[in-house]
Amino acid sequence: MSISLFLKNKSIYYKKVNYIDIELFFTYNEISFTKRGIYMSNKNIAPFVKWAGGKRQLLERIVERLPQRYVNYFEPFIGGGAVLFGLQPENALINDINESLINTYKVIANSSKQFIKCVKEIDSKIGEDGKTYYYSLRERYNDKLMKDEFDIELAALFVFINKHCFNGLYRVNGKGLFNVPYNNSKRESIDEESIMAVSDYLKNVTIISGDFEVACQGAGKGDFVFLDSPYAPLNPTSFESYTKEGFDIESHKRLAKVFDELTDRGCYCMLTNHNTDFINSLYGNKGYKIDVVSVKRMINSDASKRTGEEVIICNY
Repeated sequence: MSISLFLKNKSIYYKKVNYIDIELFFTYNEISFTKRGIYMSNKNIAPFVKWAGGKRQLLERIVERLPQRYVNYFEPFIGGGAVLFGLQPENALINDINESLINTYKVIANSSKQFIKCVKEIDSKIGEDGKTYYYSLRERYNDKLMKDEFDIELAALFVFINKHCFNGLYRVNGKGLFNVPYNNSKRESIDEESIMAVSDYLKNVTIISGDFEVACQGAGKGDFVFLDSPYAPLNPTSFESYTKEGFDIESHKRLAKVFDELTDRGCYCMLTNHNTDFINSLYGNKGYKIDVVSVKRMINSDASKRTGEEVIICNY
């Protein structure tokens, strides 16, 4: 018997899972209780990279604010995919402007076994001098990036440097070269069982790379759009380079306009960002619901500054 229950407001929704009986279902799946009800997901389907601004710690509060029901799921800034993998929607489109990240999603979806083999081979050669090895692979990664070699090896290198760079931070310089230093770790880069589960799920997800506005073009009435862009800085004068193109103040203004347009189309929209005057000026006084939540910010060299406030903005 194949069964999955998704209970919301006394209604039962069915979602396919590949387990034979109830005992296996409860063993391999996670049950979460929220104000919205009960939802279950395959716990092996989880982010395979650490990502600045990742939403694992906010997931429960995001689930509590989901629309009652929606048709299709859109995530134009997929990043580490914590929300996608937490919800595991059946009809999903994901996007990111970071081509290397999207290449990794596609490789895991379509070539998981070759990807695992490549990562394991890279991991096995780290040896005693992890620092020298890391920087040699970072150079190899950047060389392939400059040649637009978006293949299995690049995906494996991407995950390796993500797990072995400082705080899992993806940062590039003005030339688009990855420049984050080594974190002195020799940890394994992947969990094979998780990668296979992620691969099975991603086979049914539309994966694209490009501008967030283009990624939203297909969203219509009744669809849910989750917008988790690179955050506006707490200090308005400092913007980090997530990609060589960056995400500047004008990009945030354009995103706010897209949010308004999606609202007019009848889409359910949820957006997260820092709780700043700038962000509140873009979304305030429009009838949107703005909730302030406390968070821990793990990617900060100063531990005393690893707490703060973010906003979850909904148009419903």
